Amino acid sequence: MKVNFGNVADNYSRYRNDLPDDFIPALKARGSNIKGKKAVDIGAGTGVLTRALYEEGAQVTGVEPCRELIEKAEERNKKEDIQIRYKNGSAELTGLEDGCYDYVTVFRAWHWFDRQKALKEIRRISKKKSMLIIADSGFVSKSKVIRETMDIVGKYKHGGKIIPAGAKAEAGQVINGFPVEWFREWQDAHFDLQDTYKFTYDVLFTNEEWCGRVGSLSWMTEFDGKKQQAILNELYEHLMYTFGETDHKIEHSCFTAVLKRNPDPVDQMY
Repeated sequence: MKVNFGNVADNYSRYRNDLPDDFIPALKARGSNIKGKKAVDIGAGTGVLTRALYEEGAQVTGVEPCRELIEKAEERNKKEDIQIRYKNGSAELTGLEDGCYDYVTVFRAWHWFDRQKALKEIRRISKKKSMLIIADSGFVSKSKVIRETMDIVGKYKHGGKIIPAGAKAEAGQVINGFPVEWFREWQDAHFDLQDTYKFTYDVLFTNEEWCGRVGSLSWMTEFDGKKQQAILNELYEHLMYTFGETDHKIEHSCFTAVLKRNPDPVDQMY
């Protein structure tokens, strides 16, 4: 599935930095020792998780197919005087070397991948005792501001209906936020589930920040810049009229699956 996040790169960089404070501590509490390890963050976007792994002491590379998002990540490198390598590549074709990575992470991106090809590529680049960490997060609040935001954006969508992003639109039953078929796919690719868990967290947005957050969503990528701005202007005016100058506390959930790579029959031949 293809979506051009370059169309929303500015908003993505400014308003999608909501990696939960508990994300890295939760991994560490479950035995993930990232410090000093080689890691690759696939679908890195503007480097939200990539930077967190770097700050934790990992030797991390970010892989991202959208050049505009890489540019934003590299701007943060310069601004913060940090050295993180970003590579223009996809989950299905990273361009990385064989068998080198202790950790492979994916944050808010698995639903965009060709999952079978991605799993094959992850096995190629990862070490035989590596870990695969797949996480997703997003707002789950049923508050008035969410409902009315969806109504406004939905008017501009075909059929007036907003559907989940990427492969999540095809999901039926879910387990802890992940489509149930993903668990079978991971198992078939010899990645054994070690843990899956979720936690909630709140993010505060001003009216302007909330419009920016909405402007970063995949739903907006199908519109040109002029239409995007018109939608966000309408949303901003509605928020000011309905709520005034205020902060909106938006509840989010973070879902995480921790998987361990196990040998398959080909591995066991060596």
